[in-house]
Amino acid sequence: MLKKCMRDPSLIIPTENIGIKDSLSYEEIPAQILDRQVRKLRTKEVASVKVLWRNKFVEEATWEAEEDMKKRYPHLFESGKNADQGTNSLLSTL
Repeated sequence: MLKKCMRDPSLIIPTENIGIKDSLSYEEIPAQILDRQVRKLRTKEVASVKVLWRNKFVEEATWEAEEDMKKRYPHLFESGKNADQGTNSLLSTL
């Protein structure tokens, strides 16, 4: 049988201190570029990069437009490493 709960005001946590967004969402942060490919369409070529996201497995990496990724995350492209070298270093750590 259920009993009546007695409220204790000292146990209430104010939500202002927690820092939760109203939408309960967060931004995924890319960790590494794994691969690069160029797809040829009829009138243009589209460059894509395979992105490994933080807290995700290699199998869950996604293909994103290279131009968009360079605009949003330029630090991923500054290292001067080739995408194949990045893949090899990632596989050697596994």
